Amino acid sequence: MRIPQAILEQNAGEACSDKEGAGFAKIGWTGEIGVEIGSAIKWGLLSRPTPGKIKPTDLVRKITRPQDPKDKLAALRECVMAAPVISDVYTKYRSENLPDREFFVNALRDSFAVPQDHIDDFIAVFEKSLKEAELLQEVSSGKFRVLDVTSPGDTKTAVGEEQIRKLSKAVTVATGDSCFVVMPFADPIGKYYANVYQPAIEKAKLKADRADSDLYATGKIIDQIWKGINSARILLAELTDRNANVLYELGLAHALRKPVVLVCSKANENDVPFDLRHVRVIYYDKDDPFWGTKLIEKVAETILSVLQDPKDAILFPKP
Repeated sequence: MRIPQAILEQNAGEACSDKEGAGFAKIGWTGEIGVEIGSAIKWGLLSRPTPGKIKPTDLVRKITRPQDPKDKLAALRECVMAAPVISDVYTKYRSENLPDREFFVNALRDSFAVPQDHIDDFIAVFEKSLKEAELLQEVSSGKFRVLDVTSPGDTKTAVGEEQIRKLSKAVTVATGDSCFVVMPFADPIGKYYANVYQPAIEKAKLKADRADSDLYATGKIIDQIWKGINSARILLAELTDRNANVLYELGLAHALRKPVVLVCSKANENDVPFDLRHVRVIYYDKDDPFWGTKLIEKVAETILSVLQDPKDAILFPKP
């Protein structure tokens, strides 16, 4: 921010050369300053109106001279969405707790190609950036959740549809590929299947499947469940209320080394068994009036992400 802000304050926000911009900020011209300017461009804080010239964007004015309480926060969040790699990591973990350090480091190295010797710096910048943009919430000592918002009052996430399109191009889904849903049948959670989970699964181009609640009286529903789990390419488990049948079916899926997307209400996060708290879990906030729309997007996005790289969603991967 220091160079864009200095140009705004010392040069009325008019275009200037890179060296002039550094001069307005009262810093010497070095190669590192060139990198700083390049980063400010990537984050959307500077633009190049003409070759060799830089100019602060409207985001800088919203951050330094907000005219509405929401302006600064919205602009900071837009910067996070523009930042290379940081935006990708945010997208993967939004609505989820950040994994324990070991697993987070592995994901950054293997899935996002962050060099090993830069991982500590990346994590520090990532966490500071999200905290500034109020996108990171401490849920317990040393444990943080990435919030699923992009600007105040959004009715849906700005990255949702674009991320789904992006992931869809990298995933091959065959006709008949299914996602088997394990969840309570009783309302209100039972209604989520038709209103949230089935639309999300179909958005990911898979067939939604669930054991028929009417068959519970026949005594042979376990056959249908076993068949559904075995034949599914991926599963989705709704953990809210810690339903015994759900946990039993989830155990079968994990024993079969099936990838499973875990979902739970934010208000009931203690329903996630202790042994699964290091695994990715999507948390939804029923106090958010648009939680259903956001959850549909996040579930579809996570299903596609898991199909592309299933190891994070398989509890017992093969040696």
